[in-house]
Amino acid sequence: MAMRRIQIGLVLIFAGITAACSASRPVKYYVLDTGPTPISASQPRYPVTLLVSRIFTSHLYRDDRLVYGSGQVQLGTYEYERWAETPADMMQQKVLAYLRASGDYRSVMPVSTGVRGDYVVRGHLYALDEVETPSLAARFTFQLELFDPKTATIVWSDSYTHDEPVGGNEKKKNVADVVEALDKNVNAGLSQLTAKMADFIGNHLPAQSASSR
Repeated sequence: MAMRRIQIGLVLIFAGITAACSASRPVKYYVLDTGPTPISASQPRYPVTLLVSRIFTSHLYRDDRLVYGSGQVQLGTYEYERWAETPADMMQQKVLAYLRASGDYRSVMPVSTGVRGDYVVRGHLYALDEVETPSLAARFTFQLELFDPKTATIVWSDSYTHDEPVGGNEKKKNVADVVEALDKNVNAGLSQLTAKMADFIGNHLPAQSASSR
Protein backbone atom coordinates (compact mmCIF):
# COMPACT_ATOMS: atom_id res chain seq x y z
CA MET A 1 0.00 0.00 0.00
CA ALA A 2 2.85 2.37 0.88
CA MET A 3 4.58 1.61 -2.42
CA ARG A 4 1.29 2.26 -4.24
CA ARG A 5 0.99 5.67 -2.56
CA ILE A 6 4.57 6.50 -3.58
CA GLN A 7 3.85 5.53 -7.20
CA ILE A 8 0.68 7.65 -7.28
CA GLY A 9 2.57 10.55 -5.70
CA LEU A 10 5.34 10.34 -8.32
CA VAL A 11 2.77 10.28 -11.14
CA LEU A 12 1.07 13.38 -9.74
CA ILE A 13 4.39 15.17 -9.33
CA PHE A 14 5.38 14.30 -12.92
CA ALA A 15 1.99 15.47 -14.21
CA GLY A 16 2.40 18.74 -12.32
CA ILE A 17 5.87 19.31 -13.72
CA THR A 18 4.64 18.55 -17.27
CA ALA A 19 1.71 20.94 -16.89
CA ALA A 20 3.97 23.64 -15.52
CA CYS A 21 6.41 23.22 -18.42
CA SER A 22 3.56 23.36 -20.94
CA ALA A 23 2.13 26.46 -19.30
CA SER A 24 5.51 28.19 -19.45
CA ARG A 25 5.77 27.67 -23.23
CA PRO A 26 2.62 29.04 -24.87
CA VAL A 27 2.22 28.35 -28.58
CA LYS A 28 2.82 31.41 -30.76
CA TYR A 29 1.03 31.74 -34.10
CA TYR A 30 2.21 33.67 -37.15
CA VAL A 31 0.63 34.78 -40.41
CA LEU A 32 1.86 36.10 -43.74
CA ASP A 33 0.48 39.39 -44.99
CA THR A 34 -2.78 38.75 -46.85
CA GLY A 35 -1.46 40.41 -49.99
CA PRO A 36 -2.41 43.44 -52.09
CA THR A 37 -5.94 44.81 -52.18
CA PRO A 38 -7.87 43.70 -55.30
CA ILE A 39 -8.31 46.37 -57.97
CA SER A 40 -11.87 47.08 -59.07
CA ALA A 41 -11.23 47.34 -62.79
CA SER A 42 -14.26 48.03 -64.99
CA GLN A 43 -12.43 46.58 -67.98
CA PRO A 44 -9.77 43.89 -67.40
CA ARG A 45 -6.70 43.89 -69.60
CA TYR A 46 -7.33 40.30 -70.70
CA PRO A 47 -10.74 38.59 -71.21
CA VAL A 48 -9.48 35.53 -69.36
CA THR A 49 -10.77 33.53 -66.39
CA LEU A 50 -8.11 31.96 -64.17
CA LEU A 51 -8.66 29.09 -61.74
CA VAL A 52 -6.11 28.76 -58.92
CA SER A 53 -5.55 25.19 -57.78
CA ARG A 54 -4.44 24.02 -54.37
CA ILE A 55 -0.70 24.27 -53.83
CA PHE A 56 1.43 21.18 -54.44
CA THR A 57 3.94 20.68 -51.63
CA SER A 58 5.41 18.17 -49.19
CA HIS A 59 3.71 17.13 -45.95
CA LEU A 60 5.99 19.56 -44.07
CA TYR A 61 4.10 22.52 -45.49
CA ARG A 62 0.69 20.94 -44.96
CA ASP A 63 1.35 21.12 -41.22
CA ASP A 64 1.19 24.32 -39.15
CA ARG A 65 4.66 24.07 -37.58
CA LEU A 66 7.35 26.49 -38.76
CA VAL A 67 10.23 24.74 -40.53
CA TYR A 68 13.94 25.36 -40.07
CA GLY A 69 17.00 23.97 -41.79
CA SER A 70 19.64 22.06 -39.86
CA GLY A 71 22.73 21.47 -41.97
CA GLN A 72 22.67 20.81 -45.71
CA VAL A 73 20.21 17.90 -45.82
CA GLN A 74 18.15 18.06 -42.63
CA LEU A 75 14.98 19.95 -41.78
CA GLY A 76 13.24 20.33 -38.45
CA THR A 77 10.05 21.90 -37.09
CA TYR A 78 9.38 24.16 -34.13
CA GLU A 79 6.95 22.81 -31.56
CA TYR A 80 5.71 26.11 -30.11
CA GLU A 81 6.07 28.39 -33.16
CA ARG A 82 3.27 27.74 -35.65
CA TRP A 83 1.42 29.21 -38.59
CA ALA A 84 -2.19 30.27 -38.10
CA GLU A 85 -2.90 28.41 -41.37
CA THR A 86 -0.84 25.81 -43.18
CA PRO A 87 1.67 27.26 -45.69
CA ALA A 88 -0.13 25.40 -48.51
CA ASP A 89 -3.40 27.19 -47.71
CA MET A 90 -1.72 30.56 -47.15
CA MET A 91 0.10 30.38 -50.47
CA GLN A 92 -3.09 29.61 -52.40
CA GLN A 93 -4.72 32.67 -50.83
CA LYS A 94 -1.65 34.78 -51.64
CA VAL A 95 -1.66 33.72 -55.30
CA LEU A 96 -5.38 34.52 -55.52
CA ALA A 97 -4.78 37.94 -53.94
CA TYR A 98 -1.96 38.88 -56.31
CA LEU A 99 -3.84 37.82 -59.44
CA ARG A 100 -7.01 39.63 -58.37
CA ALA A 101 -5.12 42.75 -57.35
CA SER A 102 -3.54 43.05 -60.80
CA GLY A 103 -6.88 43.86 -62.42
CA ASP A 104 -5.62 41.98 -65.49
CA TYR A 105 -8.23 39.24 -65.65
CA ARG A 106 -11.96 38.91 -66.11
CA SER A 107 -12.16 36.58 -63.11
CA VAL A 108 -9.83 34.79 -60.69
CA MET A 109 -11.37 31.96 -58.66
CA PRO A 110 -10.27 28.89 -56.68
CA VAL A 111 -10.48 25.77 -58.82
CA SER A 112 -12.86 24.17 -56.31
CA THR A 113 -15.69 26.57 -57.20
CA GLY A 114 -16.67 24.55 -60.28
CA VAL A 115 -16.35 27.56 -62.61
CA ARG A 116 -14.87 26.83 -66.04
CA GLY A 117 -11.66 28.71 -66.70
CA ASP A 118 -9.38 29.49 -69.60
CA TYR A 119 -6.31 28.49 -67.59
CA VAL A 120 -5.55 26.71 -64.33
CA VAL A 121 -2.80 28.32 -62.23
CA ARG A 122 -0.75 25.75 -60.34
CA GLY A 123 1.75 26.45 -57.59
CA HIS A 124 4.52 24.27 -56.18
CA LEU A 125 5.94 25.23 -52.77
CA TYR A 126 9.41 23.78 -52.24
CA ALA A 127 10.72 25.88 -49.34
CA LEU A 128 9.36 28.32 -46.79
CA ASP A 129 11.76 28.04 -43.90
CA GLU A 130 14.59 29.40 -41.80
CA VAL A 131 18.14 28.57 -42.91
CA GLU A 132 21.71 29.51 -42.00
CA THR A 133 23.84 30.29 -45.06
CA PRO A 134 25.97 30.93 -42.87
CA SER A 135 23.99 33.88 -41.49
CA LEU A 136 20.29 33.51 -40.67
CA ALA A 137 18.01 33.84 -43.71
CA ALA A 138 14.42 33.14 -44.78
CA ARG A 139 14.28 30.81 -47.79
CA PHE A 140 11.39 30.83 -50.24
CA THR A 141 11.32 28.55 -53.29
CA PHE A 142 8.17 28.51 -55.39
CA GLN A 143 7.14 27.52 -58.91
CA LEU A 144 4.13 28.85 -60.77
CA GLU A 145 2.74 27.26 -63.91
CA LEU A 146 -0.14 27.79 -66.29
CA PHE A 147 -2.14 24.78 -67.42
CA ASP A 148 -4.38 24.92 -70.49
CA PRO A 149 -7.33 22.53 -69.97
CA LYS A 150 -8.24 22.68 -73.68
CA THR A 151 -4.95 21.10 -74.73
CA ALA A 152 -4.14 19.42 -71.39
CA THR A 153 -0.65 20.94 -71.45
CA ILE A 154 1.46 23.26 -69.31
CA VAL A 155 1.94 26.32 -71.52
CA TRP A 156 4.07 28.43 -69.16
CA SER A 157 6.18 27.85 -66.07
CA ASP A 158 8.70 29.83 -64.02
CA SER A 159 10.23 29.58 -60.58
CA TYR A 160 11.60 31.85 -57.87
CA THR A 161 14.12 31.07 -55.14
CA HIS A 162 15.80 33.49 -52.79
CA ASP A 163 17.32 33.61 -49.30
CA GLU A 164 16.19 36.84 -47.64
CA PRO A 165 18.52 38.02 -44.82
CA VAL A 166 16.80 38.15 -41.45
CA GLY A 167 16.78 41.57 -39.80
CA GLY A 168 16.40 42.42 -36.14
CA ASN A 169 18.92 42.32 -33.32
CA GLU A 170 22.13 40.70 -34.59
CA LYS A 171 22.81 39.10 -31.21
CA LYS A 172 19.29 37.82 -30.58
CA LYS A 173 17.19 37.24 -33.65
CA ASN A 174 13.86 35.54 -33.04
CA VAL A 175 11.22 33.67 -35.02
CA ALA A 176 9.18 36.84 -35.53
CA ASP A 177 12.17 38.34 -37.39
CA VAL A 178 12.31 35.22 -39.59
CA VAL A 179 8.58 35.47 -40.37
CA GLU A 180 8.97 39.13 -41.39
CA ALA A 181 11.78 38.14 -43.76
CA LEU A 182 9.69 35.26 -45.14
CA ASP A 183 6.79 37.63 -45.74
CA LYS A 184 9.04 40.05 -47.64
CA ASN A 185 10.48 37.19 -49.68
CA VAL A 186 7.06 35.71 -50.55
CA ASN A 187 5.72 39.10 -51.67
CA ALA A 188 8.76 39.72 -53.87
CA GLY A 189 8.53 36.25 -55.41
CA LEU A 190 4.81 36.34 -56.15
CA SER A 191 5.02 39.86 -57.55
CA GLN A 192 7.74 38.72 -59.96
CA LEU A 193 6.08 35.46 -61.00
CA THR A 194 2.56 36.83 -61.52
CA ALA A 195 3.93 39.72 -63.60
CA LYS A 196 5.78 37.28 -65.87
CA MET A 197 2.67 35.13 -66.18
CA ALA A 198 0.60 38.17 -67.17
CA ASP A 199 3.13 39.02 -69.89
CA PHE A 200 2.84 35.50 -71.28
CA ILE A 201 -0.97 35.58 -71.31
CA GLY A 202 -0.99 38.99 -72.96
CA ASN A 203 1.36 37.79 -75.69
CA HIS A 204 -0.61 34.59 -76.39
CA LEU A 205 -4.20 35.75 -76.57
CA PRO A 206 -6.22 34.58 -79.56
CA ALA A 207 -6.38 37.22 -82.29
CA GLN A 208 -10.05 38.01 -81.61
CA SER A 209 -9.47 38.46 -77.88
CA ALA A 210 -6.35 40.56 -78.45
CA SER A 211 -8.19 42.93 -80.81
CA SER A 212 -10.99 43.44 -78.28
CA ARG A 213 -8.67 44.79 -75.57
